[in-house]
Amino acid sequence: MKLTYGSVCSGIEAASVAWEPLGLEPAWFSQFDPEHNNKKGPDFPSAVLAHHWPHVSNLGDMTKLAAMVRSGDVEAPDVLVGGTPCQAFSVAGARQGLKDERGQLTISYGELADAIDDQRIREGKQPSIIIWENVPGVLSSKDNAFGAFLGLLAGESCELEPPGEKWSNAGYVSGPKRTIAWRIYDAQHFGLQQQRRRLILIATARTDINPAFVLPELKSVRGEIESFVERRGGLPIPLDGGTLYRFKRTDSYVKDTVSSTLTARDYKDARDLIVTRCGRVRGLTPEEYEILQGFPVGHTALANSTPSKRIKAIGNSMAVPVMAWIGKRIISHLNK
Repeated sequence: MKLTYGSVCSGIEAASVAWEPLGLEPAWFSQFDPEHNNKKGPDFPSAVLAHHWPHVSNLGDMTKLAAMVRSGDVEAPDVLVGGTPCQAFSVAGARQGLKDERGQLTISYGELADAIDDQRIREGKQPSIIIWENVPGVLSSKDNAFGAFLGLLAGESCELEPPGEKWSNAGYVSGPKRTIAWRIYDAQHFGLQQQRRRLILIATARTDINPAFVLPELKSVRGEIESFVERRGGLPIPLDGGTLYRFKRTDSYVKDTVSSTLTARDYKDARDLIVTRCGRVRGLTPEEYEILQGFPVGHTALANSTPSKRIKAIGNSMAVPVMAWIGKRIISHLNK
């Protein structure tokens, strides 16, 4: 079964690195940095997309896509994937939720999902499968941003309320429009040397796939994960054979085999450190950042790239093996 996907907030396109080997095909990307001065050329992630996928259109601002899909100017793909900006729900971003313009992009994402499904139904096709990634902090946003997002996807007339003080780390909703499941996964359980807890949400109106079965508790599929990780392989870091010291929130360091969570801010404030065999102390290199996210080494090494541009883009991205595993499970369930 050949599936097409549209990617929003594409960044350096972890989804494509993960999914193209599985046979999925990108219909379009949507990468747009409102803070970038496009008179000086495309933003750096857009340049990475143009370098690796020159045949795929980058449609830019995602808030304009819903109208373009409804008019038929843009393909309504089988899968919609994206991780809308997490800064609105993270501690580092002051957790402004839907008050933050970046948080409002979550609502735009839901509106785009509706436009895609409406168009696909008009074309006599199955509804889309929606995949959304974000930080766990969205579950405890003070303005119940996650409940508003769930209500929009489920087709309810109001936001949904959590059963307790906040939304749980895993859950399931069946609404008049779609069924929705979500769960938090940590990238270090998928063969990466990085602590990276991220919420994965899947929603769909299709009746031949249940999102809850696609997102199992890891201990229930431990053998499957171990086999998946073993087949992927990967380079260890540090690349020079040094020792990794992971930064802790207590402003201390601990010798470890996994890094702390990579972020876009790391290009300003390097946290984890490497002590080389000769005793020199350094930060992580862009190549090591690529490895920690599961990208091929050199994925962001363009002619005009700088270490800071590369580290910022990589820290903003998704963990490739997590997305690969999700894609593999979706294909498997659709083929059953």
